[in-house]
Amino acid sequence: MAEDKKEGQELSEDEKLAAEWEAAMEESGDEVAEDSRDDEWAQAMEEAGETGGSADSGVRTAPMEEFNEGGSATPGGGTPPDLDVILDIPVSISMEVGNTQIPIRNLLQLNQGSVIELDRLAGEPLDVLVNGTLIAHGEVVMVNEKFGIRLTDVISPGERIKRLQK
Repeated sequence: MAEDKKEGQELSEDEKLAAEWEAAMEESGDEVAEDSRDDEWAQAMEEAGETGGSADSGVRTAPMEEFNEGGSATPGGGTPPDLDVILDIPVSISMEVGNTQIPIRNLLQLNQGSVIELDRLAGEPLDVLVNGTLIAHGEVVMVNEKFGIRLTDVISPGERIKRLQK
């Protein structure tokens, strides 16, 4: 093969190197050894298949289609996941006006009428927490003589995940 190219045109450096390696492999007989190694490998795999994973041992490989038969949710078809299962789970939602840290000595001195300074400025939006995770910001409103909160900014799911990883 390399000789045919030599007659018509010159070989590139890579082709010359490949031709040299090919000639050296033919001279040393390594090609035959590779073939015998491939045959040994194929034979070993065949034997392992007969003893370890065949029907004789009770173990068989299942085609992928069989995994979808049990009514499990599949992206391409089948039954969709039942979201009603999680929609009825109760969660705790709370609004945080602000927070601060004080020493236990000051905590024990608190009584009716004491004022605790928080870390938030007046007029700043409140934090809306679901099970302790920040999901939104909002402002206090009155709804039928009760306090409520109007959401002004909802945290995106991607941002929530980033905050959880910190």
